[in-house]
Amino acid sequence: MQTPLLQATSVTKSYAGLKALSDVSFDLRAGEVHALIGENGAGKSTLIKIITGAVAADSGTLAVGGLPVPDNSPNISRALGIAAIYQQPSLFPHLTVAENIALAVESGSAWRRLDWKARTRIARGLLARAGATLDPERLVGSLSMPEQQIVEIAKALGAEAKILIMDEPTASLSDREVESLFRVVALLRSQGVGIVYISHRLEEISAIADRVTVLRDGHTIATRDMRDVDRAELIRLMVGRELSAVFPKRQVPIGETALQVSRLGSRAAGVHDITFEVKRGEILGIAGLVGSGRTQLAETLFGLTPSDMGVMEMGKWGTLCTESPAEAISYGIGYVPEDRRQHGVVLDMPIAANVSLANLAAVSRAGLISETRECALAERYIGQLRIKAPSAYAEAGSLSGGNQQKVALARWLAIKPTVLILDEPTQGVDVGSKAEIHKLMCDLAEAGLAIIMISSELPEILGMSDRIAVMHAGTIAGFLSRAEATQQKILGLALGHQASGDVGPV
Repeated sequence: MQTPLLQATSVTKSYAGLKALSDVSFDLRAGEVHALIGENGAGKSTLIKIITGAVAADSGTLAVGGLPVPDNSPNISRALGIAAIYQQPSLFPHLTVAENIALAVESGSAWRRLDWKARTRIARGLLARAGATLDPERLVGSLSMPEQQIVEIAKALGAEAKILIMDEPTASLSDREVESLFRVVALLRSQGVGIVYISHRLEEISAIADRVTVLRDGHTIATRDMRDVDRAELIRLMVGRELSAVFPKRQVPIGETALQVSRLGSRAAGVHDITFEVKRGEILGIAGLVGSGRTQLAETLFGLTPSDMGVMEMGKWGTLCTESPAEAISYGIGYVPEDRRQHGVVLDMPIAANVSLANLAAVSRAGLISETRECALAERYIGQLRIKAPSAYAEAGSLSGGNQQKVALARWLAIKPTVLILDEPTQGVDVGSKAEIHKLMCDLAEAGLAIIMISSELPEILGMSDRIAVMHAGTIAGFLSRAEATQQKILGLALGHQASGDVGPV
């Protein structure tokens, strides 16, 4: 039997008396992709920190290539050929690609003479091994996210990594960029590199992994061959409940029209001839391929990119003029954007300040913000949305992805909206947090909100929408009712094919 590249056996780790890991075992073979999955707090990060030497286990053993590692540390881990690539690459943007790679590859005295030509040649060779043709002289700050990840992979190869840990590597990538990354992973696998692959995207796990290990509440629940397990079984193992619990859609009364859009367009946003309506209590799903104009439509509705054709109408307001987000907010339109870390929450501000940001009038008097009112507002939503945080004064950046998303949602609930636009509301959050956010969406719909939900995940679109509008080339290609919608029909419309039995905008 093949000796594992990496083997962790009966690993336990506690923090302040709370067990983060309890008797966890995990192994990795040469030339395989072994997925490590679990909800936030399941113990994935702690296990990775122990493998990379960032923290020490309380008990248990770690072996690399069959040899025990009794006192691991970051330096020892690197020397043993272990490298980690995280969601946000740890590169120096003002240095070149070659210089960033050299920091991981070169050793010796700080006073040594540098061979710049050799440095560039080595970087070019490592990039080629990673399947890329990047110019080693480019500044890293000019690279796209997938290009930066390629540089991280080249660094790992230069450090002769035999074990590569990839933590949520596709969280900020488009479908095409994900395909490119998968080609690199296949190349590394063929070179005998063992890859620990961590992701919340279960469809990726199914596509790329040879085996999968599930952690739950700090325990190893199961290790399975991917060919022997499906998505529903993975969810059951991760959260202890069935797939249907992740999409707890329930029927609620559908009320009057909340927002009517007629032939709306924006040249700047690249959307045109958009016609639809969304009613109180309804969740209208917006589907489509990357580049179809889904986010651009949301930005037009919210005034980030003002429309230059068509009309929007809302109840007592009649025809709207949304040339800015401030005007959209005044009409009762809220918008939770796709990139929560960049635009959804201010990471270094406390929860209380984040929640009140779109509704400062509610927490201020005579132009001065009342800390008491701000805290009370935040605590109301911390309770209502079940945000896991030590207090309203905790920084948003200290929270898990799912709780950050809830803070972003709380900001817009605080304006008491009529229409709420959610762009990828569960992107990058674990299955348990997805279920909570989906339940909250049902609660909001039941309270009479009209919800426009944009999602790239077809199971989410099918599971949560009352109706589905499918976008193609900047416009709505067609509508499907919940009863008739299937993945095939959605993809057909998204690719520009006309579906039979389309349901119109009302």
